[in-house]
Amino acid sequence: MNADKDVVVLSEAQSTPQWSQPGEKDVNEPGSVPARYRGTATDKRDMSVMGRKQVLRRNFKFITMLGFASTVMASWEILLPLFTFVLTDGGTALLFWGFIAVVIGMLLVYASIAEVASMSPTAGGAYHWVSELAPPKIQKILSYIVGWLSSIGWQVYLAGVCFMVGTVIQGLIALNVEGYVWHNWHGTLLSIAAISFAIIFNTVLAVQLPLIEGIVLILHFAGFFAIIIPLWVMAPRSNAHDALLVFTNNGGWSSTGLSAMIGLTTPLSVLIGYDCSVHMSEEIWDASLTLPRAMMWSVAVNATLGFLMAVTLIFTLGDIDSLFESVARQPFIQVFYNATHSLGGTNAMTALVIILLASCCVSEVATASRQLWSFARDGGLPGSNWLLRVTPGWNIPLRAVSVSFAVSSLLSCINIGSATALNAINSLGGCSILTSYYITIGCLIWRRLNGPPLPSRRWSLGKYGLPINIAALMFLTPLWFFAWWPLSTPVTAEFMNWSSTMFAGTIIFAMGWYFLKARHIYTGPVVLVKREE
Repeated sequence: MNADKDVVVLSEAQSTPQWSQPGEKDVNEPGSVPARYRGTATDKRDMSVMGRKQVLRRNFKFITMLGFASTVMASWEILLPLFTFVLTDGGTALLFWGFIAVVIGMLLVYASIAEVASMSPTAGGAYHWVSELAPPKIQKILSYIVGWLSSIGWQVYLAGVCFMVGTVIQGLIALNVEGYVWHNWHGTLLSIAAISFAIIFNTVLAVQLPLIEGIVLILHFAGFFAIIIPLWVMAPRSNAHDALLVFTNNGGWSSTGLSAMIGLTTPLSVLIGYDCSVHMSEEIWDASLTLPRAMMWSVAVNATLGFLMAVTLIFTLGDIDSLFESVARQPFIQVFYNATHSLGGTNAMTALVIILLASCCVSEVATASRQLWSFARDGGLPGSNWLLRVTPGWNIPLRAVSVSFAVSSLLSCINIGSATALNAINSLGGCSILTSYYITIGCLIWRRLNGPPLPSRRWSLGKYGLPINIAALMFLTPLWFFAWWPLSTPVTAEFMNWSSTMFAGTIIFAMGWYFLKARHIYTGPVVLVKREE
């Protein structure tokens, strides 16, 4: 497929220089990155076109990037703690058929995003693309909003995964220690420990991160079989008709169809976030080609693993009542125990899940910090002048990593007062990322229909681009709408999904900061872009 030829990107202020502050010379210091980490000639050209300086090490290639994306999303691992939500809305039949539907739809979404990533392989991701693709009159404000959505989404995702690690460890303790008294603050401390573990790998061991991701990729596949084989061999079997064809409505909604639409958020949650690789763009060798390939392969491979794990759970659940009454408060741990009837076997299987989820935390820190650093580089956040610095010699956004640690630790403390509030914050992460996809693809469609031809790209959808983009947007629309809904009715303050309120509050704060200060210093990345005719 041939890409469109290069064109000039129109903007309101093409000559505006990259935003910077006094004392930040290390950000643009030439030669601060060793020669072997500066990438290919194409990488240098892409950075020049986007008006950026290479300040991060390009030490990721295709396999290590595939490992990175796989560990960030941890498809089958994250499905284990989440799958019980679908039992409330839709049941096992929805988990099976809904997973297939969501995989097909999200492949369209990520194909759209992969093509744009090939045009502009930048750590900024969605907010940079919106700045280039949106109508000129609104490109500044729209890219600013998307920058905030991405920043919030990844910071919250990081906190959510670390909290998941903490509570799974706590559940394993409860299963093994007779008389254990469950305290929320135990989970909070374990979550902070998981965050600290991830920070170590993203600072003092940052140079070894690609090697670590490659090793974890092997463990990601090996662990999958180590979990499903005991379940298929030892667990009781569900009836195929009931498991695959009987939809349930345990949420009290007016119809099973409505319940099923709300339940789709479970398989969707497993498949949101594969744009994580994008935020590592400036650390990938030959990024404009490696990035979209790694993204699409990671979706295909991990969606397959996630689906196979879903099928395994559907047929090996056993006694559902025992799952919700488990002392571990983690139904999947009870599934392991019901299958093996052994504390040793359950501990080994759960420990493997904990290791892989902890690896997910490591990759999440990298993604969240790079996105935060990139947005600060354009002056979109409070304290951007401090956040954008990259310390010479380290070649990582150390301050952004520190902020990610602080934000995740503080969010974990919410669990001490209310686990429900923390769950709502986690829901906010998914909704924020989903909204950024929606706006990005919407701007891409507008550009195809109304703007100049798209910039050249090495990974192109060709003549199928517009139909794929439209289909992706049509798919996202109902899922985005139902992502804000609570799981059951009648809705009480305790079980309400407060993510919509938090989302609105975040946007209000962002707009307040915009009119107070950011509008004077944030111009959008498009003003730096220089594409040839």
